[in-house]
Amino acid sequence: MQVHEISKAYGGIQAVHSCSFSVDQGSITGLIGPNGAGKTTAFDVISGIVTPDAGTVEVDGVDVTGWMPHRITRRGVSRTFQITRALGDLTVLENMVVGSPVGGWRSLLGSRILQREEDRAMELLRFVGIEKLATTPAESLSYGQKKLLEFASVLMPEPKLIMLDEPAGGVNPALLDRIMDHIRELNASGMTFLIVEHNMDVVMNLCDSIIVMAHGDVLTRGTPEVIRNDDTVLDAYLGRV
Repeated sequence: MQVHEISKAYGGIQAVHSCSFSVDQGSITGLIGPNGAGKTTAFDVISGIVTPDAGTVEVDGVDVTGWMPHRITRRGVSRTFQITRALGDLTVLENMVVGSPVGGWRSLLGSRILQREEDRAMELLRFVGIEKLATTPAESLSYGQKKLLEFASVLMPEPKLIMLDEPAGGVNPALLDRIMDHIRELNASGMTFLIVEHNMDVVMNLCDSIIVMAHGDVLTRGTPEVIRNDDTVLDAYLGRV
């Protein structure tokens, strides 16, 4: 994926300004920076939640700038959000089917869920360890279980690139270890990840490459070792940049 000089302003606030970076195929790339750096806005532009004022986003060489989120998903890009978005009135299985590229909502509005959708959903629920909750209403899940459901849901469209927005947020250490293991396993099979995260232990131990944003643009990029020892990164987090 290539992000070329994207800009986005909200009123008089310039959230992202001429921001450019790339995500290499097969990598686990971290996107970090202090609050207000523009990370979530960049995520929203890439995933089609908002349209940039300028710049372009390319996925596998195709310009997807301004596409609707469902089209970008079909192009192979899935994302999670800081706050889990499970549909409480639906069961865990039904939440999974909503993300299916085959039937999705049409299956839920019809007489039955397609068997291939159900099979894939159950396979993914087993992968994250919550298959026994398939018939449970999503509203009754714990926060950690909702995190696992969201993680499984983004896999339903068989994405090439998964964008995770603070996967460690509010998660206990044991569950966090499980999520990190799932990411590593999927990455080993060829899946690409772009991760926004404030937990630096997670970023440093999980990512191959780290992009640092500050004031709506990329400050620097490098390996975890390089970023760990970069004084400009420390200055950005302390508010001196």
